[in-house]
Amino acid sequence: MLRRKLIAAVIAAAPLLLAPIGAAAQGPAQGAGVTETSGVKFDNELTTSRGAKLLLNGAGTRYKFVVKVYAAGLYVPAKTNKLEEVIDTSKPRLFKVVMLRDIDGNELGKLFTDGMQKNSSRDEFMKAIPGTIRMGEIFAERKKLSSGDNFTIDWVPGTGSVIAVNGKVVGEPIKEPEFFSSLMKIWMGKSPADANLKEVLLGGKGAY
Repeated sequence: MLRRKLIAAVIAAAPLLLAPIGAAAQGPAQGAGVTETSGVKFDNELTTSRGAKLLLNGAGTRYKFVVKVYAAGLYVPAKTNKLEEVIDTSKPRLFKVVMLRDIDGNELGKLFTDGMQKNSSRDEFMKAIPGTIRMGEIFAERKKLSSGDNFTIDWVPGTGSVIAVNGKVVGEPIKEPEFFSSLMKIWMGKSPADANLKEVLLGGKGAY
């Protein structure tokens, strides 16, 4: 039943809950070795569990009106301000989200589905559907993500997208590169969840 509901949500595309909002992404504050946004600290450099050395490209806060929803950080091998380089799946990348409020697991899955469809071509989205369903199942099974919880999407060339919740890998890697590129476009595509968050993730300063 759960899987049928997730498939229906993907195909029908649930209401556009990721529409851009008016509040600006909070500007990050840089310190010794970390960048802080809304009290969440992102290391400026990290080494993944698979040994990839990555740099923090940008980090910021997603607001819904005046409510802080989550903080997000993008890690890449070399800093860039181009989406095309972010979604280059020949190299490792990592995207981290730290929740700043509670959110229902099913709602989160719908947000991903809506944002991916809104920012991807039909062909790309169709290829991403299997991964989108699997990710939706991961969050639906958790029921809720609470404030302070975090998840990462770790792109590993030759393996796929490895998803971890609170540091624990869940499920098998999602192999389709279209899934990873569509997912990144939620935040950095033509119709991002938040234009200011997009700017800071791509190394800009945003409108503070």
